[in-house]
Order: sequence, then structure tokens, then C-alpha cells
Amino acid sequence: MDRHIKALELDKILKMLANEASCEDSGRLAEDLAPSSSVEEVKVRLAQTSDAHVLIARFGAPPFGGLVNVANSLLRAKAGGVLSARELLSIGQVLKAIDAIVQWRERCEGVKSCLDGYFNALSPNKYLENKIFGAILSEEEIADSASPALNDIRRKMRQVSSGIREQLNKLIHSSYFQKFLQEPIVTIRSGRFVVPVKAEFKNEVDGLIHDTSSSGATVFIEPASSVKANNELRLLAAKERDEIERILAELSAAAGEFADNIIDSFEAAVRLDLIFAKASLAFKMQAVCPKVSDGGRIVLKRARHPLIDPKTVVPADISLGAEFDTLVITGPNTGGKTVALKTLGLLTLMAMCGLMIPAEEGSEVSVFDRVLADIGDEQSIEQSLSTFSSHMTNIIDIINKADERTLVLLDELGAGTDPVEGAALATAILEKLRQKGVKVAATTHYAELKMYALQTPGVENAACEFDVATLKPTYRLILGAAGRSNAFAISKRLGLEEEIIERAKEFISSEQARFEQVMARLESTRQSLEASLAEAQDSMLQAREAEEKARKRAAELERERERLIERARLDAERIVDAAKRQANALIEELERLKREEGGAGERLTRAKALTKAVLREMDNALPDLEEYKENYVLPRPLRKGDSVLIADIGKKGTVLEEPDSSGNVLVQAGIIKTRVPVENLRLIEEEKVKVKGSSGGVVKSLADKGGRPKTEIDIRGKTVDEALADLDFFIDSAILSSMEQVWIIHGKGTGALRAAVHNYLKRHRAVDSFRLGTYGEGETGVTIVRLK
Repeated sequence: MDRHIKALELDKILKMLANEASCEDSGRLAEDLAPSSSVEEVKVRLAQTSDAHVLIARFGAPPFGGLVNVANSLLRAKAGGVLSARELLSIGQVLKAIDAIVQWRERCEGVKSCLDGYFNALSPNKYLENKIFGAILSEEEIADSASPALNDIRRKMRQVSSGIREQLNKLIHSSYFQKFLQEPIVTIRSGRFVVPVKAEFKNEVDGLIHDTSSSGATVFIEPASSVKANNELRLLAAKERDEIERILAELSAAAGEFADNIIDSFEAAVRLDLIFAKASLAFKMQAVCPKVSDGGRIVLKRARHPLIDPKTVVPADISLGAEFDTLVITGPNTGGKTVALKTLGLLTLMAMCGLMIPAEEGSEVSVFDRVLADIGDEQSIEQSLSTFSSHMTNIIDIINKADERTLVLLDELGAGTDPVEGAALATAILEKLRQKGVKVAATTHYAELKMYALQTPGVENAACEFDVATLKPTYRLILGAAGRSNAFAISKRLGLEEEIIERAKEFISSEQARFEQVMARLESTRQSLEASLAEAQDSMLQAREAEEKARKRAAELERERERLIERARLDAERIVDAAKRQANALIEELERLKREEGGAGERLTRAKALTKAVLREMDNALPDLEEYKENYVLPRPLRKGDSVLIADIGKKGTVLEEPDSSGNVLVQAGIIKTRVPVENLRLIEEEKVKVKGSSGGVVKSLADKGGRPKTEIDIRGKTVDEALADLDFFIDSAILSSMEQVWIIHGKGTGALRAAVHNYLKRHRAVDSFRLGTYGEGETGVTIVRLK
């Protein structure tokens, strides 16, 4: 890797990227990733990473597990070679991984992506996959069902073995032979069934000696009666080996036919794994996709160095190439100058590699042909170079290579020699680089360079802020301000005598002193304005929050009003419909009275009774107007938990808080919490509504903590109760994320945890089906669950 790139620590970022990859090949691609100088290629890389980032956020990461490089095995199979069971299982594992990736993409319905070219290059082969796993159970075991011939051979072997064991069991349990045996068992030596005989009785048992014990006290004899059957078993074993070789050759030939297809699919899957590794790293860094150009413009908003602990790193706003082409960063030692310089270079290189950068939305980066850096103490003992000589050698090389498409980063420019000469050299170097159109960022302590930045168009100062009161840097980068070394202030704070400090100030030139005084006044003014701006922004933010709350509250009240109106309309329609039905029944009864002569009096009486009943029913359906009288007085003061009626809307609710000083009461009506004047409330003394959740119980949230949605949970090492609690939360989260399939890693062990998990899954309503993992998926240590 280029030493300039290594100085900016891109290699460490690429190592982090490799750790995110699921496949060894994609991990190597990550470590070998090089920045691109083509703006079009960089845009394509970032678009791919951004699309992967969106897909992970919505559907979780694709399952890349099981991808191994089987190219050599496939090419050997294509050439006619016979592969081992292990090699064939690896090929089957790759085919299963490819199929899983394709199925994952199919679940991402309706989402178009620039990655579809890679997804379309994946060619699942269920025929070959099923053929391999149907024939091979493990590296040492071929299934009986691999071929009819193998099944027949093994059936005969079981029959012959059973016959031999039955024959020898009779022998060892006979009273005559028992006294010759070391113990009454049947064992196997050299693939033949034998019995253990005491050495002194070896001539008493007719048969062939195949082995002796280490002590010599036992000989293992194959009785003469079982020799023929053992010979037959050996012949069947040879036939079994031949048939297995034939099956492996047949599977190898089938794999060879699809070799090119599988290799192409594997390479596409590796590329996808690398791209999704970039997206996964972006989630961990809370990174964004920057705008990209090739004009040398860099605008980093709240940029964070990705190798510094996120809990302690201080974001910085850094810009270059827009209003100025040279940035001079000043400030005290350990104030963050070098970190700002490295952040500028590293984030540029990350974007050129297609990586999202840890900054805020709206950040911009430029693509350069070269990023050249002279950072750190590179004193060389072997080459007899001092620190200054080493830096100057690097700078000479940088000047010779740099052009208008180069970003140059110089740390402590001109340091390590006489300050006067060093400052003059630093100024001349900056001028030379600017003449060549180079974009430059440099750190320095020299006041001459600060003055140069103030007086030269296109050159800008930036200061690393320092808190003199605490003697600690704040690590904030202030563009447009020149930093101070603060040597006098720090020395005074540490206890140096005032007399010495005042004497030191006398040695400073009057121009330098005036410059420092101006810089101090500017810094004080800047801090004051910054505090005022922060206060104004806080006030504006509070006002916006209050406005947003009021807007939401108004919208909620409007929705509640519309809902109540709609409910009242439906109630009225229901009452009218009921009245119509009753009235129709009454009319029909009267009509019958007209048609019938007999029994008219009795029927008329019934009709009147029916009419009165209808009127009573309609009267009862009307609200109780007494509750709305203006002269209503509460029988007692309202207390928390009281059931009340909100008079103006006829809505029941529950008192959450007692009346405040303004006479307003916090009431919950349905899902709405609102403050209501106490005069508008009517106490319902016969009802006491308990506020759900008022006991202070803790409700466990099903929301994801910020990471990307996961498709698997590892509950190994936990008790059954702990595991089932975690599993319940995990499945709820998976359902909320619209996942269709998840993996539960419970381990093999005694099987108790697996049994508990399976019993739980059988009762869960959201579980469609589940199964144990197969070879390459974790076997009996993993359960794969399909959700409804």
C-alpha cells in the first residue's frame, strides 16, 4: 500500500471492512481495495453501498454464510477428475448460499437497486444441490438412497452381519465355549467378526487368529463356522466402496457440467458480500453517503475520525477548495490539529473506495488523482536522517508529484529547524504548491503562517480551540480563526512565577505582541458571539418544539372531534333505522286491522301498546340532558382515578392528575390525553376506571436498539427461562421487521434447550414452520424458523 495512504490509516479502515465480510475471498478484496481516481467509478461505488445500506435497513442483511471458494474443485471436476465427499459438500454449501441470497432478494419486493446486475448473475441450481445433499450425509457417510445398488449392497451387508452375530452369540453363550472366552462378547478385528479367547485356550477354539491384546492374555479368533460369512461380508464391503466411488464420480461429472455457472455465481456473490460489508460498516460508523465531484471541493459537516472512540470523538466542520484552496490549521500541542488533518484525508480516501463517511448529510468530497501526506515523525536512523531531513525529503517528493488534481496534507510544516528559517520555508512551500493548483491543508505553530493566511487570498486559517481555564483542548476546529499556542497562559496556570512570564513577554517583538493581542480579542469576541448564537438557536429550537406540539395537539383534537361526530351520526342512523322498522311493523298491524273484521278491538289495543313501546325506546336512546345543565356542581373534589364525563362532547374519561392552579384537569379519553376545565366535567361515581400502566410497571419495548435488523439469535449458555424470554423478544422484533425466516442458535449439548425452543415454537401463533439445520447450516445446533 502507498505510504501516503498508510500514513492516513486507510489500511486500518480496510481491515475493519474485511472483518464485516462473511467470506474469505471478499475479505481479501476488502483489504486490497484501492481508492479510485475516476469520479464516475466513485459515484457507482457509493451508489452500490447506499443501496445496500437501504436494503439492510428495510429487510436485514442477506445471508452470505456458506460461501467458500470451490473454483479449483469445479475446474478439476470439469476436467474429468473425481471429487471427494468433502469437496462435493462444499459445492453444495455454495449452491445453498447462492439460493438463500436469491430468495432474500425476492423478498425485497418492489425495491429497485443498482445491485440487481449482481443479483441477476446468481444462478441457483436446486437440481445439483439436492442431488449432492441427497447422496452425501457427511464427509464420511454416503446415504443408502444415493443409488439403488448401494441400498441393495448395504441391505445384504446388514443381513450377513446379523447372521454372523446371531451365530457367534449362540457360540459365546454355549456352556462349552464360555470357559474358553475372556468375556462373552462379539467384536471386530480387521473388518471381521471375532471373539476374545483366553490365550491358554487358543487351541481349543477352531478358527483364525486375527489379533492379540497388548498384554498377550487375549487372542481374537474368528471361529471357523463364520469364515465363509465373513468372506462374503468382505466382498460386499468391496462392492460398497466401488459403488461409492461410482456415485462420487457421477456427482463430480454433474458438478463439472455446471462449473462455469457456479464460479460466475460465486464471484457475483463475493462482490455482493463486499458491498454489503461496506453498508454494514456504515451502520456501525453511523455514516452517510456524501456528494461527489472532481473539482477539488471538500465540505465535511460534523466529520468524525472513524478510528477514535465514538463516545469521545469531537465532530469537526472542515472545508477546502470552495472559497479557499489552502487551509492553515493552528493551535496548541495535543489540540487536535493532526486529527483534523487525518480526518480530511481519510474521509476523502474512504469515499474514493466507495465507503460511506462518518459525517452529517450534505457533506461533499472531491475525487483526486493522488492524496499525498507528510504526517508524523519519520526520523530514519538507518538513512542517518534527522526529523527535519526526513520531512523535507518527503515534501520534496510531494512537490515533484503534485498537480492540480492532488490533495496534499502537511503536518507541522517547517518544524524541526530554526523557527525563522522554518517559517520562511513553510511559506515558500505553500506558495509553490498553490502555484501548481494543489489543494493543501497544513498544521503549524508559526505565527508567520497565520499572518500569511490572513493576508493572502485563497488561504484560510483554522484554529483548534483550547480552554485556558481547564488547560484542556476542546478539539473543536474553528474555521476563519487563527489558533494560539497559549504558552504564557498555560505556564501561569501551572504556577510559573508572574515575574518570569512578564519578562518573557518583553522578549517578544512589539508587532508580535500586538498580533497576539488582536488574536486574543478576536477569540474572546468569537466565543461571546458563539454563546449568543447557541442561546438563540436553543430558544428557536424550543419555540419550534412548542409549535410542533401545539400543531400535533390541534390535529389530535380535530381527529377526535371528527370521530365523535361520526359516532354520533352512526348512533342517530341506528336510532332512526330502529324507529323505521318499528313504525313499519305498526303500519302493517293497522293494515291487518282494516282488512280483518273480527278481533279489531284486541288488535287495536296491541297496536297502541306497540306504539308506546317504540316511543319509550326512542326516548331512552336520547342522551341524558340533565348531565349537561350549567348549574351542575361536583359532589366532591376530583381525585386521580375518578371516572368523569366530558360534558360538551359526551365522552367518558379517567382523571390522571388532580386540578392544577388554573382549574384544568388532565383526563385520558380513549387514546387521547387532554386538559379539560373542571367546570366541563361530570363525576361518574359508580365507575372507577383504573389507568392502565399507572402502577409504574415496566413495559418492554420491541423497538430495535439502532443496529441493523438481525436474522439470527444466539441463546447458547443461557437457562431455558432466559433463552425463551430473549427468543420471544427476538421473534416479535422479526415480525415487526417483516422477516420471513430467522435462525435460532441453541447448540447441541444435551438437547434440553433445543426441546424447550421447539415446544415454544409449536405454540407460537406467528410461526409457520421450523426445522433443524442441515449440513453447512449448523445441523442439530440450529433451528430455522419460517414466520407467517
